[in-house]
Amino acid sequence: MTPPAGAAGPARPPGVLAGRAALAPLAHASAALLGAAALAATLWHGVDDRGTALAFGVLVAAGELARWSGTEERESAPLGAAGALAYALLGENAGRAAHQSPLQVVAVVLAAALVGCVPHVARGRGSTPDHLTRRVLTVGFAAVCFQPLYQQGRLHGWDGSAHALLLVALLVLTTLCDAVLAAVMAHSRTGWPFGPLLRDQLRATPGVGSAVCATGVVMSLAVAVAGLWALPVLALPLLLTQLSLRRYAAVRATYRQTIASLARATEIAGCTPAGHARRVAALSRAVGRELGLAEPELTVLEYAALMHDIGQLSLVDPVPAGATAALPADEQRRIALLGGAVVRQTGVDAEVAVVVERQADPYPEQPVTARIVRVVNAYEEMVREAGPGGPLTALERLRLDTAREYQPEVVESLARVLVRTGGTPRERLGREWSPDGARAV
Repeated sequence: MTPPAGAAGPARPPGVLAGRAALAPLAHASAALLGAAALAATLWHGVDDRGTALAFGVLVAAGELARWSGTEERESAPLGAAGALAYALLGENAGRAAHQSPLQVVAVVLAAALVGCVPHVARGRGSTPDHLTRRVLTVGFAAVCFQPLYQQGRLHGWDGSAHALLLVALLVLTTLCDAVLAAVMAHSRTGWPFGPLLRDQLRATPGVGSAVCATGVVMSLAVAVAGLWALPVLALPLLLTQLSLRRYAAVRATYRQTIASLARATEIAGCTPAGHARRVAALSRAVGRELGLAEPELTVLEYAALMHDIGQLSLVDPVPAGATAALPADEQRRIALLGGAVVRQTGVDAEVAVVVERQADPYPEQPVTARIVRVVNAYEEMVREAGPGGPLTALERLRLDTAREYQPEVVESLARVLVRTGGTPRERLGREWSPDGARAV
């Protein structure tokens, strides 16, 4: 879609777009070069402490095999991550000095991760290149920071607490490195603002990330004292944690599907056109990303957008084509309040009900999520009415009403999202939303 002058707000310079698009390939290329160099050096010089390398390789491969896909959690293979980081920070094995080089650490982790990723690649699940890139670069970072210090004897003579604190500090830095990598690749792939993406990554760290860090530290210290027998003992809690996280992800997927089914009630009853709620939800989430909303706010926004028309089920006389944006303000507010009451009875989060109730209020009085739903719903209805050329016509109509009805910043963010998606945004965004949470926008 190529808008006329002024139709999409401030344009991004071509150099910025090209640089952003090159970030992910640059990270992939760096990981590929590091991995190739590590494998070549290890094959040339041989593997030191083969038993230790084999034990950690099996642990990492098992963690990757147990990895799950289609989830919003930052770390989908906590056992593999903990095992890889523990090997990168391993200085001793049962009191004997370990001699693995940083390149050997990367080679063992990469080989094990490749073995563990084979079933996922065969089934077409998850973003394996991004996952492997993060694993190789973060483990390489940790190994380069720790192994030269240990091999050169600079840590000899440190007491146990000082050594443990150093490991914790290195793991924190490695976690930050991984969070930045994940945010950079997501920013490059989607164009969403980098700051909120990084903030979401960091917010996820105290959950699974803290467990991975703690287990990685404990694994390296335990193997230094008790030997490789400590690995299966310490791996069991993480396996149970991973199982619990998979069940939690399944519960969340079921919850999303329930909300999507409730949203379809208006379509089944003939109150709204087919796919309207799905398109409004996908486009609202994209606009929320453009405005820099955090993940919890995006979830509330998406659920509210799915259920924004549910108040029409309480009407005696249905609104023609479900087009509420053209109704008088008082009637819009009445339908919104009816919708909020229905949402509260379903047991959905009260924040979702608030957004549904306030979507028809004057925009200076609305929360930002309600402003987004209001703009996107009006855009969807205007496009449907306008026919060919509808997106541009709808945007112009929204801009003309920014003085009274719609927040200008939200309208401009919507325009930028439409320009970035290109083609036929309504159909594309509608296809890309799914109740299980998989999105490609």
